[in-house]
Amino acid sequence: MSDKKQMMDIKAVKSVSAAVSDEHQRNWGDELFERKAKDPDHNYDRSRTGLNFQIGRGGIITAVNKTRRIGEKVDAIIASKANPNARITAISNRAVSIVFGGNRERMRQLAFGDQTLNEHSEANSHLIRQPGIEQWAKDVYGFVCREFGEDNIASFIVHLDEMNPHAHCVFVPMTTDGRLCAKEVIGGKNKNEARQRMRDLHTRFAEVSRKYGLDRGEDIRESGARHRSTDEYNRELHHKNSMLESQIGDKQKRLVKLEEQIKKAETRVKGLSTMIANLERQEMELNDEIAQLMADIKNGTGDVSELRCRIASLEAHLEFTGQKLADKRLKLKDADRQFANLQDELHIIKEKRDNAQKDYLEFMDKNQEQLRMRLTDAVFGRLMVDVRDLLAAMSPEQKANLDEEFLTAIAEQPNEILKCAMYLFLGYVDGATQFARSCGGGGSDTSLPWGRKDDEDDRRFAYRCMMQAHRMMKPSQPKRSISGRR
Repeated sequence: MSDKKQMMDIKAVKSVSAAVSDEHQRNWGDELFERKAKDPDHNYDRSRTGLNFQIGRGGIITAVNKTRRIGEKVDAIIASKANPNARITAISNRAVSIVFGGNRERMRQLAFGDQTLNEHSEANSHLIRQPGIEQWAKDVYGFVCREFGEDNIASFIVHLDEMNPHAHCVFVPMTTDGRLCAKEVIGGKNKNEARQRMRDLHTRFAEVSRKYGLDRGEDIRESGARHRSTDEYNRELHHKNSMLESQIGDKQKRLVKLEEQIKKAETRVKGLSTMIANLERQEMELNDEIAQLMADIKNGTGDVSELRCRIASLEAHLEFTGQKLADKRLKLKDADRQFANLQDELHIIKEKRDNAQKDYLEFMDKNQEQLRMRLTDAVFGRLMVDVRDLLAAMSPEQKANLDEEFLTAIAEQPNEILKCAMYLFLGYVDGATQFARSCGGGGSDTSLPWGRKDDEDDRRFAYRCMMQAHRMMKPSQPKRSISGRR
């Protein structure tokens, strides 16, 4: 298997904001484009933005259409397809966002072929989009259509102006009976089912990616990726922890700067609005005064020559006022656009900050769980040796006073009981039964239901698996026949 892997990142969202839609469609002004180009998280290259494209119904490739925002398309799909009796609440996930891509080197080769790409520079206007990336995108679009329905796709846009070419797809998680339910469309009834469905989805996507030299990532259960040295594991944890903390800190600093810029922009808009109002009033007063002087000339009131000189002076003042007014209106339009762009960027940065904080909390939870597992694994083996020695040193009288059934069994067969419990934890009841019998145990009655209870957490379920494995590993007792009784 090559080191060139596919990528498919799936996320259910409650809505598609205007800022997110503008980012997908690159619906930005010059100033916002300049700031985005300096964003270390994305490193946009505006000289390549013209290479971006979208795929529409029937797999037709066109330029990115910016006339209608993605959120509006999502709402239109829901309005046209939702069952009128289905209940859609404010907390419903109205859309699912998927990012498709793969190994950077391979994706760039598909997009640009052998053309020279200037890194960290907006000097790539010479690049021509290659057919390979278009065919990849059409195949991925077809995959989404097969999995989730073409009628549910609100947007499918391919970006070639970032470090790694990729595709953004947004679709509405609509069930066949017209209900909005992301959990049912992409998830499952429980974590195990959702995990299996996601693995199957990645496997089917691998059938699309394989023809482009991209492989599916190895399943962690098969790759053994979790079996790393403690030093290596700790280094990785420390690195990821530092990286997440740094991301949160950077986003927070950017938020503070943006809020300061927004305050200044808001003050500028208010100041320009006041100036324009004053100039408009002044313009009106000058026009009124000129009209009055013209009326005086017509009625023969006053010296005509002096009145004409006064009118000429007022008209010059009026022209100057008009120029100032036009200038201020132009500046106000620019200030309004800057203000709107800053607000959009503030929304995006807040969303990134919130996502980084969410990732950090999830990482800490997983980290703590991994640490508990490693500590338990380290202590368990030593504990079993000590228990075995302790039991061996006890006198028969001392053993008689000790409820040693499970303790003795786990001391004598720790690996076997653990492996049997593992099968049960994963839901492989038949596998657990066969394993127990192969070790001389009685197995269990496979007709009895087994599985995690609705209100049961991992720790409680793991404990039940250990107890059940202990019972299954016990040697079977021969049944006495009725004829054998006396």
